Amino acid sequence: MLKALSSIIKGELLLDDLHRTIYATDASVYRQLPLGVCYPKDVEDITQIVQFCNENSIPIIPRTAGTSLAGQCVGEGLVVDVSKHLTGIIKLDLNTRRVSVEPGVIRDELNTYLKPHGLFFGPNTSTSNRCMIGGMVGNNSSGTTSIKYGVTRDKIVEIHGVLSDGSKVVFKELTTEEFKHKLTLETLEGEVYRSIFKELSNKGVDWQIRSNFPKPEIHRRNTGYAIDELLNLQPFNNQGERFNLSKFIAGSEGTLVFMTELVLELDYLMPEQGVMVAAHFNSVEDCCNTVHKVMKHDLFTCEMMDKVILDCTKNNKSQLPNRFFIEGDPKAILMLELRSNDTEVLEQKRDHLTAALDESLSYAHPCLYGSEIDQALELRKAGLGLLGNIVGDKKAVACIEDTAVTIEDLSAYIDEFSAIMKKYDQKAVYYAHAGAGELHLRPILDLKKSEDVKLFRQITTDVAHLVKKYGGSMSGEHGDGRVRAEFIKLMIGDANYELLKRIKNTFDPKGILNPGKIIDADPMDTNLRYETDRKEPEVNTLLDFSDSLGILRAAEKCNGSGDCRKTHHSNGAMCPSYHATKNEKDTTRARANALREYLTHSEKPNKFNQEQLKEVFDLCVSCKACSSECPSNVDVATLKAEFLYQYYKSNAPTLRDRAFAYNTKLNKLGSLLPWATNSQIMGYVLKKVLKIANKRNLPGIQRFNFDSYLNKSLQKRQVTPKTVKELVLYIDEFTQYMDVSIGKDAIDLLIGLGYNPILYFGESGRSFISKGFLSQAQKYANRNTKALKGYLEKQIPIVGIEPSAILSFRDEYLRMVDDLDTAKKLGFGSFILEEFLSAEIKKGVITPDQFTQEKRTIKYHVHCHQKSQSNVKVSFDILNLPINYNVTLINSGCCGMAGSFGYEQEHYNVSMQMGELRLFPAIRKATDQVTIVANGTSCRHQIQDGTGVKAIHPISLLKQALV
Repeated sequence: MLKALSSIIKGELLLDDLHRTIYATDASVYRQLPLGVCYPKDVEDITQIVQFCNENSIPIIPRTAGTSLAGQCVGEGLVVDVSKHLTGIIKLDLNTRRVSVEPGVIRDELNTYLKPHGLFFGPNTSTSNRCMIGGMVGNNSSGTTSIKYGVTRDKIVEIHGVLSDGSKVVFKELTTEEFKHKLTLETLEGEVYRSIFKELSNKGVDWQIRSNFPKPEIHRRNTGYAIDELLNLQPFNNQGERFNLSKFIAGSEGTLVFMTELVLELDYLMPEQGVMVAAHFNSVEDCCNTVHKVMKHDLFTCEMMDKVILDCTKNNKSQLPNRFFIEGDPKAILMLELRSNDTEVLEQKRDHLTAALDESLSYAHPCLYGSEIDQALELRKAGLGLLGNIVGDKKAVACIEDTAVTIEDLSAYIDEFSAIMKKYDQKAVYYAHAGAGELHLRPILDLKKSEDVKLFRQITTDVAHLVKKYGGSMSGEHGDGRVRAEFIKLMIGDANYELLKRIKNTFDPKGILNPGKIIDADPMDTNLRYETDRKEPEVNTLLDFSDSLGILRAAEKCNGSGDCRKTHHSNGAMCPSYHATKNEKDTTRARANALREYLTHSEKPNKFNQEQLKEVFDLCVSCKACSSECPSNVDVATLKAEFLYQYYKSNAPTLRDRAFAYNTKLNKLGSLLPWATNSQIMGYVLKKVLKIANKRNLPGIQRFNFDSYLNKSLQKRQVTPKTVKELVLYIDEFTQYMDVSIGKDAIDLLIGLGYNPILYFGESGRSFISKGFLSQAQKYANRNTKALKGYLEKQIPIVGIEPSAILSFRDEYLRMVDDLDTAKKLGFGSFILEEFLSAEIKKGVITPDQFTQEKRTIKYHVHCHQKSQSNVKVSFDILNLPINYNVTLINSGCCGMAGSFGYEQEHYNVSMQMGELRLFPAIRKATDQVTIVANGTSCRHQIQDGTGVKAIHPISLLKQALV
């Protein structure tokens, strides 16, 4: 039946198994296969979809980024994903400080647009670099700034949408006359207004609602529908503001109307000057007992992290630098932010706050400024995803993580909550918006076991009763969804719940809009992501995934937090193919979820033999960004390599796959007759036979004797160094046959700086790894590890030129070698040349006076593997050594070439799209006087093909700068 919809709409309708699989989950513990997935192109498409589904009684699940923690985006209907096309900022009115947006606009990107106008949208979630305004309104999101700027409901002015019968509607502020007119409409919209007016006009309903709903002082509350908010408006409160149903729609989780446009009220930008006081405590109780006291100090944020969260950050590469302010081993930290446009006023506020903390149980409270505040907030933001780093099946489970009470009740509430946790032998995770009385409290459970599923229900039920005792909200900012909806009746009482049901039925008579959320929810312990007490499938792999207890659990580390859905407008490189396509299929999350699904549920002898997995991994460029940027460290590049290896056991690799995998052997043969290999005729034949994109320029193959060149260069050395330092210069397969000039420059530079290079020739296996030829890669890994062992024992550093080659020593080799101890030493003892030189600069061994004083402006694109496995600062350091060099690192993400990927005919366009997002425009903006530098061989080829600019290696640049 759904197939008929594709002829009605302009957007895409996807009914295949892969898309149903990757949309079966969100960031919650739930899983349910939808009927299909739709990407509407515009509002008219949405109207057609709603009409079609209403006529055919097909449920609709509205979805933006799919980062919901309570299961709002999981259901068996048609998922309608607006995140791809409905992403426009429609209008900004500076006079009224209002902006109109489509639901797929990302919160941070909206604020980037607003910043030049001195405005911003206040609610700020931990997912702000990928969460979308539609989802924020659906959940009534709040975040770190709510104590100062309120929640999303406070900022919503108008909601344009489509009702369940397909009719368009605008909910906005109404005068008394306009409200009366709405009551006369012979439409579904009129029915909605009449129903709400009738329900809230009944005698005694005011008392019934106010005495059962959460305390009004609790600003963060999403318990059912916000009928308590409507009581504060005209005509139900003559002293209240004008009636506005958009306040009611906020927090309704897509169950009442399909939103198509949102009008938001904006605030002026926060004061520029800020200080964050990070108060350290020896217990969570001490921390919570301090909240009421510090909230008297005009705070902009008051956030808490506990030891479990902090310990997770110790093992996350991207978060380690953000731990700089941690003193000792705190059990909890309060992050207290003050702001002012007046530095003197700010210092006074800081002094008053720290004085109060001196009298509290805080044992340390360092003060952070400027970018330090951003680092601390980034550490806190990463919290939810970092919880996925817990190895094994026990996880911090979202079920009671959204409770909110008044600040006055917080300490007593925590005491009783802790008693509940102790009863269940639980050590909970405390992660909180403490200043708003909301603590994200998560039990550690294994939902693959029925006994823990029972605990899941028991703990949630006990906490629900506790929250009710304190007049709190079970759902502070993450919504009711599937996990808390069945407790709404307990939280607000039977009569109020029946009232909500009647309102829902008026809005949605056939129950097609996100059924099972808020009203008539399934039990919280059904449709879970994992089947209970099922024997885990045995999955044997060549690569060693023991650090995750196997490849299945490595995929299961993805909790759906959706960090991989940030776009190229955010910092970082994850996930470049998604940046280009905006398809969920091309995210780290989709790849991990698909692998988990098929490894778990497939009955095939070779569980990897799935065309769906081939499709979902197809555009993964193995950039490695996910291994460091994903808070859960889901390394899809490694998962892809293993998948391809296993897939090829049932499906023969293509000729092109073999050619690229055995690229070094072919280059070696080609180097015997380079004039023939590099000819136009040979290029034409190779492109035709191997299906290489016609627009690509093939790299030239060269033949060169590096040993002879080294000996001659050493003999020519004019100055004998006082101390001779040996190092191994690793001549990788790319340098040996394609980038010969860079290898020569590396020799010249090292000799010129006083080093004695020892050349080591060896194929790294990178081409084999990227193409899934793991048994071949393993041979080279073992060979290189064995051959380099002697140098490691003598503590002679090993340096390499091509990042993707040398960095495999500290990455993939650790998963495939026989001699793991030596491989670990190799990982620590090998460096990209920039790392080595940077360390030598810090020691004072290399100094600026060894280089030119000429002026030069440089823009530098750094290799993805360096960003992931090393750091970019080392490159910045070495290029700034010549005193008059002005260096800028291009915020470029992935170049898009990714080894063989960009050469392949069917991937060429996506490859170039990746380059066009950030890298190519940055290079085109540079004048002819600017030198473009890139240390990756693929990167340099991509830059030349995409811009016509010839980029040089940093080593070549430094060699030119030697005096």
